[in-house]
Amino acid sequence: MSKKKVVVIQPRSLAKGLLAGLIGGLVGVLAMAAAERLIPRHAQAAAEPPDPAPGSWSLDEMHWSFGAAVGAAYGALAEYFPAATANEGVAFGMALETLAHEGTLPALGLLTGLSARDTAGGFTSHVVYGVTTEVVRGFARKRL
Repeated sequence: MSKKKVVVIQPRSLAKGLLAGLIGGLVGVLAMAAAERLIPRHAQAAAEPPDPAPGSWSLDEMHWSFGAAVGAAYGALAEYFPAATANEGVAFGMALETLAHEGTLPALGLLTGLSARDTAGGFTSHVVYGVTTEVVRGFARKRL
């Protein structure tokens, strides 16, 4: 006898996808921060950053805000295009690193002259972010 696998398909919900992704993105930022403590992203990341100017955002605030927003967008995308969750979030993390740190930031002159170690550390921390975001998003989405 053959065993049949039953797949339960949840109805799509943009709100639930956004919320699950937001939760996943926030936990992903925590995991990314832990990974960056083990493998500093940039040579200057090992040193204490200077205090931000009044009214400006610190790097930590930007990571939290950006990580939450990207996680929410990823959750919405995953809701309607499940293929976006390929490789348990690895592809998501690598795409995010490539778009942000290899494309956008250098084009704006905000990030230049990265060493191979910096690049490897960046990919590692973003893969950790992507995998964590996907695992938590999937867990949260099943419970919403």
